[in-house]
Amino acid sequence: MAARDIDLLKIKNRYHIVGNSPELDMAIRTALSVATTNLPVLIIGESGVGKDVFSQMIHDYSKRKSRKLLPVNCGAIPVGTVNSELFGHERGSFTGAVESRKGWFEEADGSTIFLDEIGELPKDTQAQLLRVLQQGEFMRVGSSKVLHTDVRVVAATNLDLNHAISQGKFRLDLYYRLNTITVKIPALRERPDDIPLLFRQFCIDFAVKNNYQSVSLTKEAENLLKSYRWPGNVRELISIANRVCTMESEPLSPGVSEERVQITSQQLNRHMPHDEGSFIPAVAEETGSGLSPEERKMIFGSIVKLKQEVEELKKTVIALQGGQKTPDAAFALAPRRDESYMAVEEPEPDEQSQEEIGTEVRKTGENALTLEDNTYQAILSSMARNDNNRSKVARELGISERTVYRKLNTMMKLGLWQKD
Repeated sequence: MAARDIDLLKIKNRYHIVGNSPELDMAIRTALSVATTNLPVLIIGESGVGKDVFSQMIHDYSKRKSRKLLPVNCGAIPVGTVNSELFGHERGSFTGAVESRKGWFEEADGSTIFLDEIGELPKDTQAQLLRVLQQGEFMRVGSSKVLHTDVRVVAATNLDLNHAISQGKFRLDLYYRLNTITVKIPALRERPDDIPLLFRQFCIDFAVKNNYQSVSLTKEAENLLKSYRWPGNVRELISIANRVCTMESEPLSPGVSEERVQITSQQLNRHMPHDEGSFIPAVAEETGSGLSPEERKMIFGSIVKLKQEVEELKKTVIALQGGQKTPDAAFALAPRRDESYMAVEEPEPDEQSQEEIGTEVRKTGENALTLEDNTYQAILSSMARNDNNRSKVARELGISERTVYRKLNTMMKLGLWQKD
């Protein structure tokens, strides 16, 4: 359909699209112009702008309109089952696969599939999607048989795919394949003059559906609507409109006037969001290589607990050496026994945790050893008590066997400990 032949008013009425902004009109024209082709389409826009409406529009004006559009929310599919959902699986291919099943691409053969939140797909699934787009081929999970499908792909995302590509979360080749035609739907705040029109339409819909009085806004109230940034876009505006209609108007009855209720800015302001900045931020999950707070607490507790014992050990060594402080003699007291090590991964304590623990240890006495010295001697002392059993040493000190192995290896390189 040529852009000049598009009757925008007719299209807007059919899909209940309200607004006259140039950006919105351009999105509609682009969608309808590409609808008659088989090219993949990428719809971009924030959450709540109506990307699903545009996907339906593209399908309805395509050559595949006789078949039903198949919408798929990629973000709602568990990662472990996404390939099975999209491409199907064979019986026995995984636990719970009691029978063979067609995937959505197989079900959508000859029609259009709408992949919403496509930026949430795992990388391996993206590779298989690229093959479908290029050759129309795919394989079910657990099968080596190549199947074919004739599917028109309309994808949508509210993510910045360029940023996702730079972070290694989205394939560049898939982006190029999808980005042939892009339909950008403007956010609500980008078309402020359309906001009062939308609000009025939502209030009319509410009044008709629920048999309520009609609602209109004063000029000041309209300006209040325009000044809000609408992070939830049209979806949020619908919620506010329904709230205002419910609280500021009344159900029609013999004793209630049918006259339109006019809402002032003061009345509207009572139902607008005012606490955007008061949300308590979620605690970010630690992704670095440092120890957890619980592990740091356990290590510090073990060091403090063994501090007195280490000091007694030092006195004993000094006495055996005739008053000379010879660290090598202290390490020589520990019995040695060759034993295999368990390669259990554990992150090294980060610099901050080491500094915190070291500071606490130094506070325990004027002659306290450094954190590293205390750690070495604590491990050796524990090994002496536990007959060089690293598993028991790890449990006693609250650390992993991997850490015990690493510390002993370091001491061996420094000449402070030697294996038999």
